[in-house]
Amino acid sequence: MSSQTLASPGGAPPGAPPATAAARGRVLPFPITGQEIVLIGVIAVLWVVLAFATPAFFTSGSVVPLLVAMAPVATIGIGMTVIIITGGIDVSVASIVMVCAVIVAKAMVDSGASLPVAVLLSIALGAVLGLINGVLIAYGRVHAIIITFGTANLFKFIGLQIFGGSTVNGIPDTLDVFGRGDAGRTLGVPHSFLLMLVLAALAWYYLRHTPSGRHLYAIGNDTDAARLAGVKVQRRVMSAYVLTGALTGLAACFVIAQGTATLAPNVGAGMELAAIAAVVIGGTSIMGGRGSVLGTVLGALLVQTVTSGVTQLGWRSQLASLFIGIFILIAVGVDLLRQRTRRTA
Repeated sequence: MSSQTLASPGGAPPGAPPATAAARGRVLPFPITGQEIVLIGVIAVLWVVLAFATPAFFTSGSVVPLLVAMAPVATIGIGMTVIIITGGIDVSVASIVMVCAVIVAKAMVDSGASLPVAVLLSIALGAVLGLINGVLIAYGRVHAIIITFGTANLFKFIGLQIFGGSTVNGIPDTLDVFGRGDAGRTLGVPHSFLLMLVLAALAWYYLRHTPSGRHLYAIGNDTDAARLAGVKVQRRVMSAYVLTGALTGLAACFVIAQGTATLAPNVGAGMELAAIAAVVIGGTSIMGGRGSVLGTVLGALLVQTVTSGVTQLGWRSQLASLFIGIFILIAVGVDLLRQRTRRTA
């Protein structure tokens, strides 16, 4: 079997009868799935309810911050989708955000780094940290959650040492192009959100329409079978973590732009949970082998809508975590039922 035909858009082996293809299908055969349609419906209902409950919700002063806050989570989620499709996970992304953010912030304060330099520096740093994860996981053959939990603490220690026990003050407006002010918008749409959409579209095309993208699904389905079919499993797995690290570095620039002229040592806290929640709610199977970047973007939008809605309604912030947790349990339950149905079909 050639590597080009290893995984078809329908997820079935070449030459398999239609019934077998439907039963074993893992890669989505249509541009949009039923779960994504349901997510669109849920988000639409939430927006309508919030519009009636708090009329200010549909104003630019509410929608723009929502999209700005969603952009870094969805950007990290794009890479996290690729990782989870291969059957892995990365819980170190919040620490990567911290390291990239503090180094870039200090570079802008101390040496006046320009916008291109700051962005490229952050992406390169993120890619290097992602490479550390990728090498240890792909070639060390230790489960991803163990490795990334360890590196999360290591990266966090490094970040705190760079902070030196104090905040970074006097950060210039170099990255305001990714912020929520007038400089960060075109026709009222935040640049960070637009850039995230472009990256999501590229990732969507790569996963669905390129042989190497389909190899990632094959790895998540059955690593040994993928290796026997000629897929360079270790290289693909490593590249998934490098990609996620690079996207996390870009997200760190978005995070800096969201804040004020001060960066605190808690920057990035909780972003790994938000990104994983967006991926799982978006329909990517936590067991690997199936997933969609479109679903992740919708999942990130749902998570941020719930968070913003709870805040605007004046409810306790803990309720946002409760609602997001319920959505995650529902998504995981649907995934388990889907897998059970396939096994019995």
